[in-house]
Amino acid sequence: QVQLVESGGGLVQPGGSLRLSCAASRFTLDYYAVGWFRQAPGKEREGVSSLKSSDGLTYYADSVKGRFTISRDNAKNTYYLQMNSLKPEDTAVYYCAATWRRIGVIQMLQSWVYDYWGQGTQVTVSS
Repeated sequence: QVQLVESGGGLVQPGGSLRLSCAASRFTLDYYAVGWFRQAPGKEREGVSSLKSSDGLTYYADSVKGRFTISRDNAKNTYYLQMNSLKPEDTAVYYCAATWRRIGVIQMLQSWVYDYWGQGTQVTVSS
């Protein structure tokens, strides 16, 4: 059974930073891709960033490029999302998700292709 557990959310002021963690129950390279998604109240879930296991290629939504960085620690079976220069519009519940499907580049930030999801962690950016 695949389990993903997020942590690291919280309240931060605009311009601040947070690092989210996603602990996976299986070896990181078992997954074809792992992604971070977020959902704000009243909005649809959106893809934030993803990482393809085989070659380490990363993908980012335009809204977070240059501010967020996805990474992994294979020894710890853990993925991270480093979030810098946070803005109030980054406020949302953040989820990590994994898939074994061999998805294409266009699908890397599409939530429907991911099969396994964590429970989410709340990020609030406010002064």
